[in-house]
Amino acid sequence: MTTRTPTSAEPDQKPARAPQRRAYAMLVSIAVIMGSLALICSWSLGYPLRDPDGFLGPAWIRLPLLVAGAFIADVLPRTLYRARGNPGRFKPEATLLVKEHWTRERITLVVVGLVSFYVTYVSYRNLKNFLPFIMSDGDGHAKKYDYQLYKLDDWLLFGHNPSTLLHDVLGTGVAAHFLSFVYVLFLPMVPVSVVVWAVWSRNISFGYWFITAQCICWALGTASYYAIPTMGPNFYAVWLYHDLPHTGVADLQDALYDGRQNILFNPFADGVQSVAGFASLHVAITVTLALIGQYTLRTRAFRIGLWVYAGLTMIATTYFGWHYIADDIAGLAIAIIAVYLAGLGTGQKFDRWGRRSHPTTATSDVPLDEPV
Repeated sequence: MTTRTPTSAEPDQKPARAPQRRAYAMLVSIAVIMGSLALICSWSLGYPLRDPDGFLGPAWIRLPLLVAGAFIADVLPRTLYRARGNPGRFKPEATLLVKEHWTRERITLVVVGLVSFYVTYVSYRNLKNFLPFIMSDGDGHAKKYDYQLYKLDDWLLFGHNPSTLLHDVLGTGVAAHFLSFVYVLFLPMVPVSVVVWAVWSRNISFGYWFITAQCICWALGTASYYAIPTMGPNFYAVWLYHDLPHTGVADLQDALYDGRQNILFNPFADGVQSVAGFASLHVAITVTLALIGQYTLRTRAFRIGLWVYAGLTMIATTYFGWHYIADDIAGLAIAIIAVYLAGLGTGQKFDRWGRRSHPTTATSDVPLDEPV
């Protein structure tokens, strides 16, 4: 990747500092608010905060590992290509590549973006873990609104259940295994997409936009869990999903249910409970990915692929009973709100649908990277 050559009006890119502060002000604010809420809840309940395991281990391990992998993937192939097989050129070519792409602004984006995302995401997981203890019905039982949303699905589809309709239309064989793959793909996709936009976004402000939107999604999702706590149809109406084959989703649902029961009986047990239905953050996050990709990616095939992925994820959430119809609609709303607010916070201009966004004057001094 090459960077824009500084002009006489910007001899050492000093004007970029103020726009950068604006670009990450909202991002850092969300992380501080989410972290503070998690700490307050932990202190009030007397339950510990935890760093939940996930793809490649705990977040504080997997994010640096992903950045290291992205750095190697960014520098090594292009160094080998530029060196043309000459070992003596490896070091100077690698040094030049690092100087071209890994600027101070890029490093700031990676560090601030990933630390803010880490704090926001870990706080989200802990606040989700505390949900059954905070949202109680007064009799020691967690408050839930599954009956109301289940009946809403029934009303919207004139007496039919959405998951049952999908089972009848798509079948419960190959479709189940394919949609299970799509759904479980979300687990590595979240940290990988954050690292990709931080490391390879051709415009620094696009990286801030994407990560900020992600953090807003997690924050609004947390608020929705507390506004309308639910278990989800698979945990409320188990009988509707007995015809499905054993898949990775089934293993995940069993693990989440066991984890919830474990935490309910012993809040100090290892792990966190992660059962919460409203709203669907699978939908929110994947639609956010597709929306920002629509404005920032130049390759049409990538943009189409992201929308297909978001659509298949929405189908999978209903097919396996993770969410009610209202959950998916709320997830879609969260995505739109998150992308818009993050765009305002990072200085994006929203052109007509399908056109790439460009930084406003507030971020126009941030160096631009050409696509690979």
